Amino acid sequence: MCGIIGAIAQRDVVEILLEGLRRLEYRGYDSAGLAVVDNQGHMIRLRRLGKVNKLIEAVNNQTLHGSIGIAHTRWATHGEPSEINAHPQISENIIVVHNGIIENYKLLRKQLINKGYDFFSETDTEVVAHLVHWEQMQGGTLCEVVKRVILQVQGSYSLVIMDKRDTSILIAARSNSPLVIGCGVGENFIASDLLALLPVTRRFIYLEEGDIAEVTRRDIIIINQNGQLVKRTEIESNVEYDASNKGTYRHYIKKEIYEQPTAIRNTLTGCLKQGKILLNELNSHAETILKKIDHIQIIACGTSYHAGMVSRYWFESLAKIPCDIEIASEFRYRKSIVRKNSLLITLSQSGETADTLASLRLAKKLNYLGYLSICNVQASSLVRESDWSLITKAGIEIGVASTKAFTTQLTILLILVVKIGCLHNNIPMEIEFEIIRALQSLPNSIEQILKKDHIFKKLAEDFSNKNHVLFLGRGNQYPIAMEGALKLKEISYIHAEAYAAGELKHGPLALIDADMPVIVIAPNNELLEKLKSNIEEVRARGASLYVFADQYAGFSNSDGMKIISLPHVDEITAPIFYTIPLQLLSYNVALIKGTDVDQPRNLAKSVTVE
Repeated sequence: MCGIIGAIAQRDVVEILLEGLRRLEYRGYDSAGLAVVDNQGHMIRLRRLGKVNKLIEAVNNQTLHGSIGIAHTRWATHGEPSEINAHPQISENIIVVHNGIIENYKLLRKQLINKGYDFFSETDTEVVAHLVHWEQMQGGTLCEVVKRVILQVQGSYSLVIMDKRDTSILIAARSNSPLVIGCGVGENFIASDLLALLPVTRRFIYLEEGDIAEVTRRDIIIINQNGQLVKRTEIESNVEYDASNKGTYRHYIKKEIYEQPTAIRNTLTGCLKQGKILLNELNSHAETILKKIDHIQIIACGTSYHAGMVSRYWFESLAKIPCDIEIASEFRYRKSIVRKNSLLITLSQSGETADTLASLRLAKKLNYLGYLSICNVQASSLVRESDWSLITKAGIEIGVASTKAFTTQLTILLILVVKIGCLHNNIPMEIEFEIIRALQSLPNSIEQILKKDHIFKKLAEDFSNKNHVLFLGRGNQYPIAMEGALKLKEISYIHAEAYAAGELKHGPLALIDADMPVIVIAPNNELLEKLKSNIEEVRARGASLYVFADQYAGFSNSDGMKIISLPHVDEITAPIFYTIPLQLLSYNVALIKGTDVDQPRNLAKSVTVE
């Protein structure tokens, strides 16, 4: 989950590296570092514990320049966050930055110690640096050396390697971790994410699994995992991004919460026409496959998993298609049985989630009818490796805790459900029209609740001194309760758990007391009366209840129970809508507690390591 950037040019690259790190900080902010080599062959390395700004301050306090360099912002895996564990890691003339995990680093470390190498960090990356140095002494070009090293390491990696004695070349290697090359004129760049390179280029080449690239100022040579020279497609990006622009908002996450009406409208654009669902991204072959499916298997992680859980209710109740949902980190290590005529759907905000990608690659060896990804990044690995993809149009999401990416995933999933249901003749025309109307009215409903943020600011005061919170929901609101609990955990550091309300008697009631706030999601649907019975069970045990209820659900404030009255929305889109007040509550609780809401401790945006 670390961020990597490298540059080789005829101009000074220090500011390019630093700006790239700013844009990559969502991938890790434990420490940061850079190394550059000047025209006299002098290498300078600077590393700092903490966020990228600490490194920038250090750079500003000394003269630093060079036309070739690499830089890194770290999310710690091996070795605690510290300056000595920060990248780049060095072995004599070899300088390395790395994202991933070298699984056999202990064995390699022992072998290298026996060869006389000293280790100064706890990282697996230093093993790579020493291994490259050792192999270089055995002879060959830097690319040949790296090819030999790659054969010895096990695990996941994206690597950029520099030799201070040869300022004409950078070597990049990729396995299970993304790398993109930015193409310039008389200069080229390497990064974990094209966002880092948008200030210097719009032309990009994505490395594929197992690729090694030789990058000079004028040339890019790519060798695939079979040792063959290959030409990867160059794309031109029209992504718009300003890393420093929060607009009028204090934090990225608040900006992204408030962007959700627009993001949902953008996602709907092109999908709806004259009361019908259109998915132009799916060609005629895809539609042929969708007509054949008898089962859907969804794979996802984290917030995306919660979106998949909601869609399971939709697939089965609307499209009448059996659906299973599984966490990617479990699916990839389970010997699963593929159902007959099953479609695999993968969900990911970034399209680079390590476990989801690995699950897709595993599933492609099995007998699924096809592989569909739903993602927010068009050029991501997940999209490129799937048969078909549906792109959520949430725009760049910087806050680590996902908000608009989640609600746009739900939006596109509901559209897909309707499309498949119609192809199977299980959704009548009038129901399709009603769902489309509900989706079109949803952004306006969300705008209404965003105007009532003051309610959630006041409500947040009740949670500022709490250590535990319980969330309850029924039916398709149970995954929304899980998402609400996750948001509160992520950004306020309050322990929160979600339960299906009907499970209270099977254990969770033991937790209920006056110090345990209980948040209940209560739309006006067919499960409302059941939910009211669950609420009474909680009230009888002295809990403080906070009920997020439809205005027509028949609740009123009473001792020990606060009602947060919400506008009525269509039952089918209620899971998307009820997400918003839970996001606002979590954000305001985090503000009171003084946490870093955009970059919560120990977390990173894109989970590219197992």
